[in-house]
Amino acid sequence: MVGPHLTGMAHLLQAGRIPDHARPVIGGVALVYFVVVAVIGVWATRRTRSASDFFVAGQGIGLFPLAMAAMAATLSGFAFIGGPGLVYTVGLGAVFIVLPAALTNSMGAWVLAKRLRLLAEVREMITIPDAIGARFQSPAAQGLAGLAIILAVIGYMATNLLALGLVVDATFAWGLATSIWVGTLIVLAYSVSGGILAGIYNDVFQGLLMAAASALVFGYALDSGGGLAGISRTILRHEAAVLGPWGTLSPLAALSFYFVFGLGSLGQPHVAHKFFMLRDARKLKWFPLLMTCALFLTLLLFVGVGLAMKALVLSGTSPALRTADEATPTFLLRFTPLPLAAVVFSAVAAAIMSTVNSFMSIGAAAFTHDLPVAFGWRVKNELRWGRIWTVVLTLVAAAVAQASGTLVSFLGIFGWGLFASTLVPSLAIGLNWQGATRAGAIASIATGLVITLGLESLAYFKVFTFPSGVTATAIALVASLLVFLTGSWLTRQTAAATLAPDVRAVMEA
Repeated sequence: MVGPHLTGMAHLLQAGRIPDHARPVIGGVALVYFVVVAVIGVWATRRTRSASDFFVAGQGIGLFPLAMAAMAATLSGFAFIGGPGLVYTVGLGAVFIVLPAALTNSMGAWVLAKRLRLLAEVREMITIPDAIGARFQSPAAQGLAGLAIILAVIGYMATNLLALGLVVDATFAWGLATSIWVGTLIVLAYSVSGGILAGIYNDVFQGLLMAAASALVFGYALDSGGGLAGISRTILRHEAAVLGPWGTLSPLAALSFYFVFGLGSLGQPHVAHKFFMLRDARKLKWFPLLMTCALFLTLLLFVGVGLAMKALVLSGTSPALRTADEATPTFLLRFTPLPLAAVVFSAVAAAIMSTVNSFMSIGAAAFTHDLPVAFGWRVKNELRWGRIWTVVLTLVAAAVAQASGTLVSFLGIFGWGLFASTLVPSLAIGLNWQGATRAGAIASIATGLVITLGLESLAYFKVFTFPSGVTATAIALVASLLVFLTGSWLTRQTAAATLAPDVRAVMEA
């Protein structure tokens, strides 16, 4: 999950809320973090010798690193900034975003991970569109999926690079333009040299940092409000609806969150792509448990800080927040020790960099591998071109981040919806339903592209507003699913011809 909320936090920090005496501590912790990133990058570079190493880490990643990397890529900075801000605003209704996590982790393991890893055994797989192309024997479907990924990746990367620049500027006061490029070059350096292997082990470091910081901050959140009972009493006395089953949301809005983030998570390629890398598919039975435990620890801050700040503001202990995104930085700077606040600020940067690296990898792979396949070409040196496209994509995204202003938030929202609506049917359902057809897959990907781009653009330019509880992502995902199922049923006589024998064996395993 990315984005727009991160910029609110960073703008707050830029506004001077970091006391001068705190900057050396926060800056020092950030420098230590960057040194660790550099060391991991150098280590990974020495082990990256082929396109397989660069894009799928040579399929040699253990289960624990995979789970930590998937957690870090899933949550990004949302768990630290956007999530607590949303809990502060709408109460327990925000929890419907994360409630499907355990279910999604189980589905991810058995609906996606097992089949993707087995496909990598029988075919040469380095991208998610590779799996779609193999399942439907369709270069067109692979190319269309690659195009959707490229469009979404640029928006996602721009959102995260802007947020990273704002955090760097808040810490070192170098100016936003300089800070965007400094942050970009740091991520680019270890991504271009070490590829996804550097990204995976940086994700492990970042994931552990996120989980540890979250658990510590949760303890301070409970202490600040007199424990969970004290926080609850304060909120119930002033705004009881916050602790209701839907929070201040309508039931439709809360359930829409559950649907979109539960099912839509299966179509996020920067997470699913990591399943190709697993060394031993037999260990997948432990993936849901590891992933859920990691998410549970990290999401303690998500809920704890949001509710604690609500109680502190309602009781008059803390002044009212100007925006909900101030919840986490205000709590850290007022109610936790400075070193812990510094670690969490570094964890925000870590989460952003983790997500950017994942997007670099899948975006470069789409340009290097998926689009050429769609046009019947074959790139001779995919490792070299993968590095070149990583640089190009990143520089474009950084330029967009610097120039486009509020459009970046739109691009981040658009990216999530585009991934969900274009990839969930053909990937998650297609790999588990032998009745799916090539025509259904192509039609659903095209439908997701058109509807997501159309509805998000109309909403952004205020041509119309969605009814309460309805989102463009939900509409596009439902439409894409219906088109996929209907198109496959209408062309069901082609289903057998669409499925290659080796892919059928994987689906039946």
